[in-house]
Amino acid sequence: MPWAILLISAVFEAVWATALGLSDGLSKTVPTVVFFVGLALSMAGLGYAMIRIPISVAYSVWIGIGAALTVLYAMLTGEEPASAFKIVFLGGIILCVIGLKFVKTKPGPKADQPLPETQSPQ
Repeated sequence: MPWAILLISAVFEAVWATALGLSDGLSKTVPTVVFFVGLALSMAGLGYAMIRIPISVAYSVWIGIGAALTVLYAMLTGEEPASAFKIVFLGGIILCVIGLKFVKTKPGPKADQPLPETQSPQ
């Protein structure tokens, strides 16, 4: 479930980033509302996912998918020219994100467990 939430929140990251670009400095009402709603949903999903997924992996997946979807949207709408190199590099981002899912990492602390205590150097 945390991975599904993370992927959905990454989609909302692309939504808010795109809406921010369309809002003309937060002066257009609809894109501005979409920006704030997308931002809230994206951050909430990322925060929830990081309870179970290590922050380094969760943030990398979130930003990678969000960035790739934002560029893909811009290319599909004609706001940004598409090129073979861009498509190859976007594919590389997606493959790297998929790789992070399959790399074994030590799980983060569970929501019902206290964080490990650290000692400050003396």
